Amino acid sequence: MTSRSRHPGGESAGQADPGTASAELLRSEPGARPRALLLSAGLVSAGAVALAAGALMPVIRGGSAGFTAAPLLVVLALAPAAAVLYALVSGRSGLTAGLVLGLTALAPGRLLLDLQLLADGSLAARPELFLADRLLAMPQAGPGLWPLVAGHLLTLAAGAFAAGTARDEAELAGELDGRRRWRLLGPVLGVAGGVGLLLAPFGSGNAYLLAKNAFEGPTVAMAGYLLLAALLPLTVLVAVSSPSAGVGKGGFAGAGLAALAVGVPPVVAGLVVDRLSVAPGSVVVTIAGLALAGLAFTRFDVAEADEAVTGDLAGEARLPGLFWWRLATGGLALLAAGAAAAGALAPVLKANGPTPVPETPARWLLLGAAVVLAVPALFVFVPRLSAFARGVVAATWAGVVLAGAAVLSAALSVTEDKAVDPALFGVDLPVPLPDKVGYSAGAGVTWTFIALVLAALAALAAVITGVVERDDSDEETDETRVSGTVLTPVVASAVLAIAAFGTPVFGAPGYTAPGLWSNFGAASWGLLGALAVVLGLYALVPRSRPVAAASALAGAALVLGLRAAELPLVGSEYEGSSAGVGFWLALGGAVVALVAAGMAVAGSRRAG
Repeated sequence: MTSRSRHPGGESAGQADPGTASAELLRSEPGARPRALLLSAGLVSAGAVALAAGALMPVIRGGSAGFTAAPLLVVLALAPAAAVLYALVSGRSGLTAGLVLGLTALAPGRLLLDLQLLADGSLAARPELFLADRLLAMPQAGPGLWPLVAGHLLTLAAGAFAAGTARDEAELAGELDGRRRWRLLGPVLGVAGGVGLLLAPFGSGNAYLLAKNAFEGPTVAMAGYLLLAALLPLTVLVAVSSPSAGVGKGGFAGAGLAALAVGVPPVVAGLVVDRLSVAPGSVVVTIAGLALAGLAFTRFDVAEADEAVTGDLAGEARLPGLFWWRLATGGLALLAAGAAAAGALAPVLKANGPTPVPETPARWLLLGAAVVLAVPALFVFVPRLSAFARGVVAATWAGVVLAGAAVLSAALSVTEDKAVDPALFGVDLPVPLPDKVGYSAGAGVTWTFIALVLAALAALAAVITGVVERDDSDEETDETRVSGTVLTPVVASAVLAIAAFGTPVFGAPGYTAPGLWSNFGAASWGLLGALAVVLGLYALVPRSRPVAAASALAGAALVLGLRAAELPLVGSEYEGSSAGVGFWLALGGAVVALVAAGMAVAGSRRAG
């Protein structure tokens, strides 16, 4: 155990031997706020009871669940509260706070999933709570919905009281141990779980319960799944970065238990409900949740060479070295670029009849994003250029998100109203339906979605590679920071980026561009995601080494350049198109970012 986890005044009375596995997993550290921690545990427990009560009552008036799910839902509701109470009674304040915060982080997304039952329960894919046996239009919410809502709100309130303890634990722990590779498995699981949340929760042959992914589902449920998919990996990243092992492990366990509450019911429904089948999405979420909870029972830090580790096999584990992480980064980025190119070249739509198939102009932007990602990915395999190229890849994956969302939006806007043949679901109608018309998703949609998943994994691998690079570098290099003169162009480029992603790049007669402040649609999520990546990189520049800062700025410039490239790549497909304000803003932001990258490198050379 490193000294960072010990209080300056000595270890607390009654604390277990730090050489044992149990003491490493669950130990009582000073700095807790007893009243606040007790209140947060009480709120979590009250929320768990409310969630269990809601599972025992009908959530839709006159409706019922698709199977006897109440025992399962009660266990999933009460298990996290039991873990919190056990940690509290055992005096493990850091673990208690981390558990509460992990549960709190995913509560907003779970709340939105339940609120879909209030907005329109007939569209909610929640067979564990409600499964229609007839056509219903806007069914009324039942008495069980309100305890579910109250349970999530109580969990959210608990997080506010646990945050102070978590902050105190982090301050007492000191600096984060640099040898943290074992805990880096957590973000991989978080991203995998987030991807699973975006997939269809189960397969369906029931006409009253269609299996849809997050983007095809109703609005409230879509927002819930998107929020969960974003907050799960973010929560794990926060837990990874916590200097307190107790808080970090609690965050892992809390997020894992919350993920299980979302992933397990659809898996069971697919196994036991007639005309439903298990789908990969929920299976991935369940596995990720179990693995995250399991990581709470491992050591977060690599043991020192002279430290004897007793009863903890994880202390002897080693993650792959820098070579393998660079190989994973470059390989995943190339696979993502290949999938993006396939998505751009394969048919995005296919007609259900003799209707001509329209083209999707955004496919050329996706092809451009594939090139922008593939070129730096190739240089990741060159040792002397690998660090710089890895930083560029950490930015240019956002181009696939930007273009992929536009392609998927075009496909969804055409296919979302296509006719559904009830005969395919075993429903007999007295009058036969006319021949179906319209469009369905083609192979291009599948490849685009695969590209999005691979791009996210490549970005995660790039981030982990950067951490390993920093761990393997010497202390003098770690202390070198980019010159403060870079801040001015970075801030200027950030302002231009916000404006560039929020205003149209081109205009054309009859064309309405997706935006961030108006005309928000599926494509707008790509704009928002790319902007978030660019701004996140800019925020890291002042704390980065010169080469890392330059690579991040160069990657951000490429993303902004791709945004400007929508004019020739997409706008040329529309008759009468012309450059919009966003084109010049994106171009200016890219130029300023490149200037800042040059200043970062030049400042480093002058300092040397």
